[in-house]
Amino acid sequence: MQTRRSFMQATAAAATFPTTSWAAAGAPTHLSAARKTDGSYHLVGLRGDGGIAFTQPLPGRGHAAAAHPERAEAVAFARRPGTFALVLECSEGAVLQKLHAPEGRHFYGHGAFSRDGRRLYTTENEIETGAGRIGLWDASNGYRRLGELSSNGIGPHEIIRLPGTDTLAIANGGIRTHPDTGREKLNLDTMQPNLTLMSAVGEILEAAELPAPLHQNSLRHIAGFNDGRVACAFQWQGDVYASPSIVGLYTPGVGLQLLEMDSGFLYGLDGYAGSIATVGADQIGITFPRGGVAQVIDLKRETSKILRRADICGIARANQDALATDGLGGVQRIDAGGTTPLAQHPLAFDNHLIAIG
Repeated sequence: MQTRRSFMQATAAAATFPTTSWAAAGAPTHLSAARKTDGSYHLVGLRGDGGIAFTQPLPGRGHAAAAHPERAEAVAFARRPGTFALVLECSEGAVLQKLHAPEGRHFYGHGAFSRDGRRLYTTENEIETGAGRIGLWDASNGYRRLGELSSNGIGPHEIIRLPGTDTLAIANGGIRTHPDTGREKLNLDTMQPNLTLMSAVGEILEAAELPAPLHQNSLRHIAGFNDGRVACAFQWQGDVYASPSIVGLYTPGVGLQLLEMDSGFLYGLDGYAGSIATVGADQIGITFPRGGVAQVIDLKRETSKILRRADICGIARANQDALATDGLGGVQRIDAGGTTPLAQHPLAFDNHLIAIG
């Protein structure tokens, strides 16, 4: 396994990998996987007005992507338990690399770049043991595999880099799966999800959990505020009519806490939060595709607004507002005041929308 010292040495020795800026790719602000009407799968670059900047074909269904912070380069990940990830040069449409999960591993559909863009971090499953792993790839040297780190849990799903820092946040969902049984959940009685904060070289900075009676609240998706808080989206694995809140907030020095949700509203969501985003300085945008709704929560005012849209799921920050996508091809802008439709495309957008930059 890669040590922190050898990882740092390999990264420092890597050569710069030049290419074009995002402006050359049509100036997209967001990325999403999508399915066209002919059944083919693509990575789509969206502009802030909802228009399409580019599309690039994928060999199968995508889940999420990671956007390089400087160059027009994206890594598109297969849906769990996929083993491929494509490195795409988005201005010319070239496939720069096809990443393969090492033997005995599969991807969980998410990844994140380091602040300087020289490293890619991927969430992975060690199939034999179920242990979560974070793959390390040298993005400045042809995406050579550098090694891996422990995710500090089982089922790491989303990984993000907190804004303006080198700190990584990992949503360890706690659910063990195995490719031989598809997406079957194998350990619901013993699952222990957590939010882990990790340095760029794998040092565990903090691990936050919910109280033990809530151990079946699987942490799936996260979004970071500029002050170190982390908005958290859960998927409840117990009796849906006994579901706790599926939205939470990690605050440095305080820990991980669930936000209050109206029980009548909660029961219509099937215990499933789809995606989450920070909106401005003190608001959270979260989608519930099974309920056909999104919610904007104002943490400072302790208010919320419910927005209805069929199959809405992808959401990401867009300046002081948010952009959202749905499975019917819609793109909309979301803020505390409501929803503004921007565009309608002949596409079925997949689960996640990723902001560039």
